[in-house]
Amino acid sequence: QVQLVESGGGLVQAGGSLRLSCVADDPDGIFRFPFVAWYRQSPGKERELVAEISRGEPLKYVDSVKGRFTISRDDPKNTIYLQMNNLKPEDTAVYYCNMKSARHYSGYWGQGTQVTVSS
Repeated sequence: QVQLVESGGGLVQAGGSLRLSCVADDPDGIFRFPFVAWYRQSPGKERELVAEISRGEPLKYVDSVKGRFTISRDDPKNTIYLQMNNLKPEDTAVYYCNMKSARHYSGYWGQGTQVTVSS
C-alpha cells in the first residue's frame, strides 16, 4: 500500500500563489507510476481533474487553469507538485493527488489539502 501525503495548501488572496506537494511513501519509487495527477473538489461539486502527467504525452490541464498552474514530478524525491499562480476565488477547493500505473486503475490517493482563495 502506497501512502500519499499532500501539503502546501492554505489561505491566500486572489492573485497570489501556492505550491502543492505530494510525497509518496513508496520504497519502490514513483517512477513506476506513469500517470500522476492533481484533482480538486469544492462543496456541492464533483471531483475534477486539474492537471495530469502521462508519460510520453503532452501535459494535460483543465481549461480554467491553463497558463496559471504547472504540474511537475521529481521521481528521485517521490514527489509531484502543482505550482498555482494568479489564484482566483473559484480555485477554492480541496486538492488531491493521484498516482497510478495504468490509466484505467483508480490508483493511490492522498488525503487532500485545502486551498482557499479570498477575493
